[in-house]
Amino acid sequence: MPAELTLAETVATIHRMYDPAHADTWDAVGLVTGDPASPVRRVLFAVDPVQAVIDEAVAWAADLLLVHHPLLLKPVHSVAATTPKGRAVHSLIREGIALLVAHTNADAPAAGVSDAMAQAFGLVDPRPVDPAPAPPMDKLVVFVPHDDAARLGEALADAGAGQVGDYDRCAFSSTGIGSFRPGPGARPTVGVVGRLEQVPETRLEMVLSRDRRDTVLQALMSSHPYEEPAYDLLEMADLPGESGHGRVGRLAAPSTLGDFCESVVSCLPATHSVVRVAGDLDRRVQTVALCGGSGDFLLDAVRDAGADVYVTSDLRHHPASELAEHAAAPALIDVPHWAAESLWLPVVQSRLHSELGARGTTVETKVSRIVTDPWTSHLPMPS
Repeated sequence: MPAELTLAETVATIHRMYDPAHADTWDAVGLVTGDPASPVRRVLFAVDPVQAVIDEAVAWAADLLLVHHPLLLKPVHSVAATTPKGRAVHSLIREGIALLVAHTNADAPAAGVSDAMAQAFGLVDPRPVDPAPAPPMDKLVVFVPHDDAARLGEALADAGAGQVGDYDRCAFSSTGIGSFRPGPGARPTVGVVGRLEQVPETRLEMVLSRDRRDTVLQALMSSHPYEEPAYDLLEMADLPGESGHGRVGRLAAPSTLGDFCESVVSCLPATHSVVRVAGDLDRRVQTVALCGGSGDFLLDAVRDAGADVYVTSDLRHHPASELAEHAAAPALIDVPHWAAESLWLPVVQSRLHSELGARGTTVETKVSRIVTDPWTSHLPMPS
């Protein structure tokens, strides 16, 4: 029988997937309500922590409500039940429901909001429009007698070296001859003071995250057989990472803008909001850029990326108008904010099951179907 999870364990799992450290500085993410020691059996996923969604969580007996948009983004001095946000906090605490927010920390990473949109719209080989730098890396090169190479490699790996993506204990070794002469006061493991020594040695190379540098070097010094180990520590070049704002990729086959618009609409849950389009519906499109949420901050980057069309939400009049004045400007598809971001919910649901399943446990989950788009109707303008 699967072990029962605590809220602390569940939150830690989600934070490994969507690290709060990657949230924008202005954001308010993380645990809002809940006792870390309480059990979690049911998790409800939603975009907005509005009262209707909280009522659904209560009716379903959820233990945790995971939402995308923050409940308390702006500072407050009171959570009295005389305000909508205060009533939400009171409802959650009274019913023993934890609230966890994954907002901008879930926008940019792999399997985040923009990635979910790219998957839904059928993009091939999507990459960030504005990539964040990959975590800084070092490369350690150390020289060690052959018989000690395997033991040293294990010690360095235990300290965090040799991690490359989903692989660990990655290393490269080659052989050669090391030479040295111990000086006065030395206590050599091999050789004698004053005499030049030549020793068959292994050159061992491993990469490491820079934040593991001190730990790995301590492991090197404590595990290497030599009194004075010979090693090089190299700072590797900064490279773009897999996370970042937006995504740009290509369609498997070219399309007209009109047909692609229809494809996008078919992927989105129905709301009373409308999809707005800027561009000739007969134009050819294949390179597609997108961004979950309000994406007009990426307009210049999207144009520089050579996109034929850009899909995002909440585009403003002046930035959209100014973009259209550029030669080879991309077409624009402005989709409802809630509808686009709701595409992420089944992704995080599936990922949580996978992460927990790998540990031999699970929870019951549900994606809220309540439409929390604030717009409840629209009127077409007269022709």
